[in-house]
Amino acid sequence: MNRRSRGDAGQAFPIYVVMVAGLLFLAFAFFAVGKASALRNESQGAADAAALAAAQSARDDFGPGFLASLPGNTLDLFLNAPFQYGTACWQARRLASANDAKITACYPEYDYLRDKMTVKVQGNDPVDSPVVPGTERTVAKTGATALIEFRCPSPKVLDFNSDGVQDLYIFTCSNGKIVEIAPGSPPPWSTVSKILFDVRLVDQ
Repeated sequence: MNRRSRGDAGQAFPIYVVMVAGLLFLAFAFFAVGKASALRNESQGAADAAALAAAQSARDDFGPGFLASLPGNTLDLFLNAPFQYGTACWQARRLASANDAKITACYPEYDYLRDKMTVKVQGNDPVDSPVVPGTERTVAKTGATALIEFRCPSPKVLDFNSDGVQDLYIFTCSNGKIVEIAPGSPPPWSTVSKILFDVRLVDQ
């Protein structure tokens, strides 16, 4: 009986080896899946930050032209014009880099009183799993879109002297705030831009 027991044990040993190897493989595979998910979450955070930074930069650059348009009675035409995106993508790249990712695409989309800024990013760190072929070059790729939305439509316009020149714009905004802008002495853009325009992430 002892000889048969030792023989059974000898036959079972390769099975144990295969089982242990299989469990190790599964452990590494689950680790690779978890790492890939974590890297994607990090890249999504970088994309979100980059899109918001680009949209906020466009909103800030919009200010001088917005205020300059007021004396010429061209407010409606100006608000229907697209935002200027001169430094928006530069800001997006800066934020992506700060979050260990790089920009692969950056572009605006225009709509009446609703512009969008979309960025796409890829992470810098690969999954690099020892049991999943090709992952040494696989990086997380994702994107985000930020909306720039004018939330104070149809301002009340006052012409005190009846000379055809608009003396005061009164904006009543969807957030309940009221903004008054006198073309002769406009307020600093930084004090009104966040009230006039909402910047937020939206589904792509």
